[in-house]
Amino acid sequence: MSNPIPVTHTTDADGIGWITFDDPAGRANVFNPATQAALRAAVSALAAQPLKAVIVISAKEKIFIAGADLKWLAALPDVKSATQASRDGQELFDLLANLKVPVVCAIHGACVGGGYELALACSWRIASEARETVIGLPEVGVGVIPGWGGCTRLPRLIGVKGAVEHILKATPLPAAAAHATGLVDELAPAAELKARAKAAALRLAAEGLPRRTAPPETPADFFASQRKTALTRHRGQPARLAVLDAIERGAGLPLAPALDLEAALFGSVAAGEVTKNLIHVFYLKESGKKLTVDAWFPVVVVAAAPKPFRIVGIIGAGIMGTGIAQWCASHGFGVMLCDIDHEAVERGIKIIRGLFKQEEARGRLTPAEAHRMMGGIGITTSLEDFEGCDLVIEAIFENVEAKRKLFAELSTVMSPDCVLASNTSALPIEELATVVKNPGRMVGLHFFNPVGRMPLIELVLGPETTRVTAERSLAFVKALGKTPVLCKSAPGFLVTRVLFFYLNEACRLWEQGVPTDVIDRALREWGWPMGPMRLIDEVGVDVTNFIFGEMAHYFPARFTSTGICRRMLAAGMKGRKNGASTGFYSYTGDQEGPNPALGAFTSNFAQASPGQPATDAKSIQDRLNGVLIEETKRALAEGVIKTPEEADLALLLGAGFPAFRGGLLRQAQSAGQFAS
Repeated sequence: MSNPIPVTHTTDADGIGWITFDDPAGRANVFNPATQAALRAAVSALAAQPLKAVIVISAKEKIFIAGADLKWLAALPDVKSATQASRDGQELFDLLANLKVPVVCAIHGACVGGGYELALACSWRIASEARETVIGLPEVGVGVIPGWGGCTRLPRLIGVKGAVEHILKATPLPAAAAHATGLVDELAPAAELKARAKAAALRLAAEGLPRRTAPPETPADFFASQRKTALTRHRGQPARLAVLDAIERGAGLPLAPALDLEAALFGSVAAGEVTKNLIHVFYLKESGKKLTVDAWFPVVVVAAAPKPFRIVGIIGAGIMGTGIAQWCASHGFGVMLCDIDHEAVERGIKIIRGLFKQEEARGRLTPAEAHRMMGGIGITTSLEDFEGCDLVIEAIFENVEAKRKLFAELSTVMSPDCVLASNTSALPIEELATVVKNPGRMVGLHFFNPVGRMPLIELVLGPETTRVTAERSLAFVKALGKTPVLCKSAPGFLVTRVLFFYLNEACRLWEQGVPTDVIDRALREWGWPMGPMRLIDEVGVDVTNFIFGEMAHYFPARFTSTGICRRMLAAGMKGRKNGASTGFYSYTGDQEGPNPALGAFTSNFAQASPGQPATDAKSIQDRLNGVLIEETKRALAEGVIKTPEEADLALLLGAGFPAFRGGLLRQAQSAGQFAS
């Protein structure tokens, strides 16, 4: 039996050749050696025929071409083989670009990476207006550069500045935005795409290729500014600098030598550790989409899928409650928002309206869509209006007694099958469930702030949480487009526990005399997006001090709370939240720097914390990262989380662990600090 062919070709009665991508072995079209060989055969066969034009199209419902097979990419063993892989792809697309007739690329569904580089080799690009059509070059996100012509052809199409900004952002664009940016030439309704592509092909065959406007000039300081950003904000990620080299140097070269340069730069990064780490992270994220509760409960045969949630009640109209409400409404759920008084609810609605305005400004929602979603949110000051809810999420302040009182009332008001969830970031679920009738319906749903930007939700299972409750909650998290990680109920769960052990150790370093900026600079140089002292300012000195107290309460033998945050609060220094402007740093307008007022506290702490810790960057990095590693290992050994991979995923998405290092425990394993 012959192997299925992923790319086929036909010729119609009007002299149009059709190249169709449709890999029968998968739901997506991806480039691998078999796909490349089939495309080469199709182009060669059509080149030998007297055609008017060629159209490239996909038969998949939601994917045009999803780029290169990442497993194949991750297996490239060295620079030489990676460079050759780039040249092979370039030469293949050159066959398409050098056909003697116009080539139209008809795009429906995801057209990313190598898929869009194929489109760039075509004469004309037409995209469907469907929501699933997204277009672009996200290769930097997995540690490589566009190496099949993307760094060379895109600047010639839309200009150097636009190409650099698109490639470094590493985010595919919806069809309308891609058209506005110049990535595609024409838009069409999905139902008309094939006909419109053929019309364009016949027009180009008759009239010739269109004369394109010359791309805009590049600002003189553009590349210097971009390199500065890459070196400061994206340390340890060589692909960004390689993109800048490929585009800046390639822009002044003819096409062939520019492609050679691109291939050499692709090879220099593609076989490196960073690329392998980032591909590993990609697959960690993909695993969240397939997560089940089977590891936590006996496997049972279920006749029907668990009943999905439809209407979500949210209690607490503060930052977290409003963020959750807006996100739920934007993902098709009915929402009822409740707070203790009408003014609080009104403030909450203003916050939600502002969040929708932000989504409009980013082009993610139309005004009509935002208006419709906003209309799906009801407001109330009474729990009696939660009658129709099948999930209630508590998002009030972190106080055990206040939460217990609320859940006691909810368990009498709500129907027995209504799931009750807490957004607590640190309190064990069993401490809240003691007052709940039918505690099997109690679960933790720990959203991270800001809700709209943080992709992780810790789904926390109490000792009495039932499988049905867990399954319904997991389906809800996935429906929100979030990445779930399942945790056993325990103080701080995983992310809060591990992160605040780390922050407490950073405060101890400060109390021992290491300056704020020295601590933060060391961790940023290692790859963290911000240092621990700045993170405390963002979280809030008050919140940090409270959680330090909680950790000291739950882990008295191992967690001794530092005192600096308590002293700062007494002096009115709350960090950078709720209008506050001082913490470990002072914030005045666009200016920020270490807070000089903290100097008044240093002598007290120096007397209480004798000794001089090492202040070189590596010592600071090893000390603080070592705390993270040891506490994560303890949580894993205690069964708070099931696997090292899930622990890594949680810290990547919830704590900002630098993705280019592949994960905390993966990094620790490579350094001999962890054995899986």
